[in-house]
Amino acid sequence: MRYAHYTKRTCEATPASKAMSKVFQQQLREASQRADSALCVGLDPRAERLPQPCLGETNPLFAFCRPVVDATADLACAFKPQIACFAGMGAEQDLRLLMQHLREQHPNVPVILDAKRGDIGSSAALYAKEAFEVYGADAVTVNPYLGWDAIEPFTEWSRGVFVLCHTSNADSAWLQEYPPSEPVYLRVAELVAAKDSGDLGLVVGATFPQQMAAVRERAPTVPFLVPGVGAQGGDVNAVFAHGLDADGGGLVVNASRSILFASEGMDWASGARGAATALRDEMRRARDAALSTRS
Repeated sequence: MRYAHYTKRTCEATPASKAMSKVFQQQLREASQRADSALCVGLDPRAERLPQPCLGETNPLFAFCRPVVDATADLACAFKPQIACFAGMGAEQDLRLLMQHLREQHPNVPVILDAKRGDIGSSAALYAKEAFEVYGADAVTVNPYLGWDAIEPFTEWSRGVFVLCHTSNADSAWLQEYPPSEPVYLRVAELVAAKDSGDLGLVVGATFPQQMAAVRERAPTVPFLVPGVGAQGGDVNAVFAHGLDADGGGLVVNASRSILFASEGMDWASGARGAATALRDEMRRARDAALSTRS
């Protein structure tokens, strides 16, 4: 069986034995400083957009993502595979191969599994096991709608947990900004800030920069995973103006489709590198501009 060694190695672990030598936030800071980058490369493959050479492969999604990862690893502070893009195609095997490749070839770049899990009790514990043991992720995204009970099982693994706070979709305000006097998203920010011991983060969309500023006030030291730039049109300058922490960091800014599908020809990996380089450089300029206003 292709995964016999990998599965045996990971499934012997327990949450207590999975504790890392570094807390996740430290791991993330070091990766960002090493690459001088806030760029997170989202790995959201679509079967209908795969280049022809990948289609004949046994694991086509892995065949597509692996060259992109190798072409952009030095530019990124994190990678973020979207689990639905693999599970929806019955391609969990491709995701396992990708996660193993990331760990073996690019061990200094944290991997955030975008799963948005949200359950309690034994179900939440199993979702945590899936993310951290089966796939070996450094962090995972979770949904706080069921309260701290839905988050705590993930924190027992001494890995990273990014909690949905104010998301980038247009209709998010309907729930997340209610009630106006003390909106849900700020309650989430305060909870995470109070519970954080170096392993928590918040998902805050680039398309709501004013709300991002409010979250930063409530959670001054917690890192933000920021979706919504690139294809969704979030403004990079606004993200850095409103989201930087006091140390001039604290942002993990994700782009997926604008990097993955920058070229849909035979040069998809070099196209991804070009798009990632341009966005990383844009982020550096935005960071420097935001920091210059503080002096």
